[in-house]
Amino acid sequence: MSATQTTQPHFHFRLTPFIVAVLLAYGLPYIATEVVDSARHYSHIVPGFADMPRWIYAQHTVLLLLAVAAIAVAMRIVPADYGLHAPEEKSYVPSAIVWGVVFGVLTAAIDYAPSILAHTAPKLGYPPTTGNVLGWLGFNGLYVGPTEEVPFRALILSYLAATMPGKWRIGRYTMNGAGVVAAAIWAFYMAGFTSEPFMIALGQLLCQFLFGVFLAYWLEKSRSVFAPIIGHNVCGATEYGLVLLMTALWA
Repeated sequence: MSATQTTQPHFHFRLTPFIVAVLLAYGLPYIATEVVDSARHYSHIVPGFADMPRWIYAQHTVLLLLAVAAIAVAMRIVPADYGLHAPEEKSYVPSAIVWGVVFGVLTAAIDYAPSILAHTAPKLGYPPTTGNVLGWLGFNGLYVGPTEEVPFRALILSYLAATMPGKWRIGRYTMNGAGVVAAAIWAFYMAGFTSEPFMIALGQLLCQFLFGVFLAYWLEKSRSVFAPIIGHNVCGATEYGLVLLMTALWA
């Protein structure tokens, strides 16, 4: 990040936009899951559709379509730049790549801390076949970026920035306060408090919050969702690459 000057007013939290953002953050993935789970009843039509890699691709595809539709509606209600275009000036892609690697390493260290400490192979939850590995690598390194950044940054963050404008100062740095709020929503969505030990979930919460702040900053400064997509994909590819390395070393 770089220090910037601003003449915008100080950020003031607004409850109603926050509630709308939370409903979008949890509602869109829920609807996407319900749509795909309903389609699984017809999985005999498309062999292998019920497999986890195909399921997660399908669920995220529906999530992306829902987000794009929501943006089309939001643009009429809350006119704003939702970032679905190329960067207008500085892209922030180099920063996204570097910090994506950093957060990928940090995320892997938190998510797989017990395996790392014990020098044991991570539990993948699926057979390490070529199809599964390539499927998950493609998802984490290519597909997760656009299918999560469009709903969480292009839609939710842009909506929050338009409905609760203003800056927060963090030391010498300034950014939209809405970006910090969106990062908090993202962090609670990503943290596994219902599936992971408390300390791991807490580490996930803190890591994803900080990563969310960076993602928000890139969207704000580049006025495009492109850099957040790249950073997200690099983070996912880095973490999954480390998981494969640990599996190869400690299996």
